[in-house]
Amino acid sequence: MEAVRHGIFRCSTAKDSVKPLHPPTAATSYDAAGACGDAVGVSYDAAGASHDAMARHALYCACAPKRHAGPDVVLAPSSRVAGSGAASMELQKFERDNSQSCLLASPVPELCRAEPCCLGIDEAGRGPVLGPMVYGICYCPISRKKDLEDLKVADSKTLSEPERERLFGMLDGAPDFIGWALHILSPNVISTSMQQRAKYNLNALSHDTAIGLVQHALDSGVQVTEVFVDTVGPADKYQEKLKKLFPGIEVTVKPKADSLFPVVSAASICAKVARDRVVKNWKFLEDLGEVDVDYGSGYPNDPKTKGWLAKYLDPVFGYPQFVRFSWSTAQSILESKAAPVLWGDDEEDSGKSSSHSLLSYFSASKESSKPRSHRFFSERHLEPLVDL
Repeated sequence: MEAVRHGIFRCSTAKDSVKPLHPPTAATSYDAAGACGDAVGVSYDAAGASHDAMARHALYCACAPKRHAGPDVVLAPSSRVAGSGAASMELQKFERDNSQSCLLASPVPELCRAEPCCLGIDEAGRGPVLGPMVYGICYCPISRKKDLEDLKVADSKTLSEPERERLFGMLDGAPDFIGWALHILSPNVISTSMQQRAKYNLNALSHDTAIGLVQHALDSGVQVTEVFVDTVGPADKYQEKLKKLFPGIEVTVKPKADSLFPVVSAASICAKVARDRVVKNWKFLEDLGEVDVDYGSGYPNDPKTKGWLAKYLDPVFGYPQFVRFSWSTAQSILESKAAPVLWGDDEEDSGKSSSHSLLSYFSASKESSKPRSHRFFSERHLEPLVDL
């Protein structure tokens, strides 16, 4: 298939195309700043085989029904009742637009504003090919560390789903001394970040998300003096980076921190509960009919996950936003099972020389005889398929 058609225009590709952070409609394009404009057709950064999955996915979104594009981060405060044990994580903000990331936070206990606090950071869903990655923090006064330990929190990976739900209810039901915050990273944001022109890899995204959550706690008035983090990449370099960013705070970065420090275990539980709930209640933007929600674990080596990926592969558009199309698992399935697509390359990518001889500047150019397209269309790499 030489090109994918939208209306009477062809979507071509180029290195200057921009990533689609908001799900576009068939009459949507994006300028160099990522702003949304009304036009027929969409241009995307899909040059080369490594961007094939992203381009297919972007076109899939272009054919989907229009949806309100909210801000990249939404603060959704939670209401909590002391001792109730009720898990009051309000995910409606994210569920209304799961193409964007979302920040959720509990109210800050007054004790955490008045006393030095320890804060733990952990994530859930870094490896799966399906669904979001969730970063969580949990914090409490250093004077109440023993009370947190008495809740018997543990690494979320060692707990069953009912145990995690019960423990999150206990954490959320102690608003007098425990607070938490979550950053839900949409699979759409993860994929477009990793496949955009200026690469933004998963480690960098993870670091920035963790840093943002610590800063959120500080900005909210939490007196953070100790931070404990499960490492991403080399622990010593990550620790040095955090110490430079947060001078005056004692930072500890260790592998398996979620099994060593109760405050990190608590953060791990918050993050895992949020991811489980989001995956279970995922609302598909795309028109897939009745969706089989038996995804399995979401990890690439899970037979159920592999079966789901095979079942919901569109031969032209690839996968819905629920799938991280930047993962090699998704890309390899597209390459082997989907319809082959020939993406037009830039002149320099096709092996043709972009240099000109001196004499060429004094002779009439063949291209100059062609009617020039309006700048609006040329910047978006759109060209007519038929003459009107």
